Amino acid sequence: MSDWETFGPLLHGTARAWRQKLDERLKPMGLSQAKWRTLLHLSLARDELTQAEIAARLGVEEPSVVTLLHRLEKEGWIVRKSSSHDRRCKMVNLGRRAQRVISKINAAADELRHELLTEIPAPELQTCRNRAGQPIIKKKALSRARRMSQ
Repeated sequence: MSDWETFGPLLHGTARAWRQKLDERLKPMGLSQAKWRTLLHLSLARDELTQAEIAARLGVEEPSVVTLLHRLEKEGWIVRKSSSHDRRCKMVNLGRRAQRVISKINAAADELRHELLTEIPAPELQTCRNRAGQPIIKKKALSRARRMSQ
C-alpha cells in the first residue's frame, strides 16, 4: 500500500488507540468515553454549546447526543437550558460535578500525552501536527466552497 492509502487508516487508528488508552485511565473515575469526551469538549469551548454543536464535535448524530445529554444532566454532569435566542435550542454547560473532575481528566490526558510523545523531537512533532491538520483545513475549505456554489 502507498503512503496515500495508509495515511487515513494510520491517523484513525492512532486517534482510536489514544482514546482507548485515556478511556482505561478514566474508567476508575466512573467516566465512560462518551462522558469524558463530552465533558472535555464542553470544558474547551469558549462559550456554552448547543446540542447540535456537541454532536458535531463528537462526530455523532444529534439524536444520539440528546440521549447522552439527558443521562449526563440526570447524573449532575451538565446543565441544559433553553437558548435566549431560540427556544427550540438547548444550551449546555458543565454542571458542578463535572467542574470538579475536569482537572483530573486534563491531568490524565497530559500524563498520557507526555508518555506517548516524549521521545519525539519537538521539530518533528510540530511538522507532524501541521501535516496532520492539513486535511481538516482542506475539508473545511471544500465544504465552504460547496455551500457558496449552491
